[in-house]
Amino acid sequence: MTEQQRARRPGGRSARVRAAVHQAVTDLVAERGHGNFTVGDVAARAGVADTSVYRRWGTLEALLTDVAITWLTDTSPIPDTGTLEGDLRSYAANVARDVTGPDGLAVLRLVIALSTAGEAGVQARGRFLAERGRQLEGMLARARARGEHAPDGLDILDHILAPMYVRVLFGVGPLSAAYVDALVDRVLSSPAPGSGDAAAG
Repeated sequence: MTEQQRARRPGGRSARVRAAVHQAVTDLVAERGHGNFTVGDVAARAGVADTSVYRRWGTLEALLTDVAITWLTDTSPIPDTGTLEGDLRSYAANVARDVTGPDGLAVLRLVIALSTAGEAGVQARGRFLAERGRQLEGMLARARARGEHAPDGLDILDHILAPMYVRVLFGVGPLSAAYVDALVDRVLSSPAPGSGDAAAG
């Protein structure tokens, strides 16, 4: 088992250290932006030694990736209400709550910054999107198994997640319950893939 694998399943003091380091990263991203702090800054903010950070994550890029992926897997849980409509409304509400929470904007900015920070950053973005896609496909697969018409995962990304992310990133409007429900309504009312809707022409 690698050091990074062990870091993903810590317990006791190790879990507290990891949580403190992760919080230090999100705080520094919010305050200074990506690229404007070092491992030393993170360690000082978290109250741990630089060597502890290097030993667990190896590089700052690996740490930033772990922060982004952990935030994603620990927030916006995939609901199982028994219907696709219920799942989508609950999921969209969860995402809206989390991206407008204290760390949501910082993590979104971090993922965008990582995607322009070389190969390691591109891989981090890929992992983030792959995890989000895995979550969505699990929800959609359950809907299809129940015989429901389920949209593509990209439809949810395009019509539910992306508009919310843009609003949060650019501060162009609140994520009210009515707005989030309207995004879900748009997806639910879209024609089935391959149905040949006339609007496509």
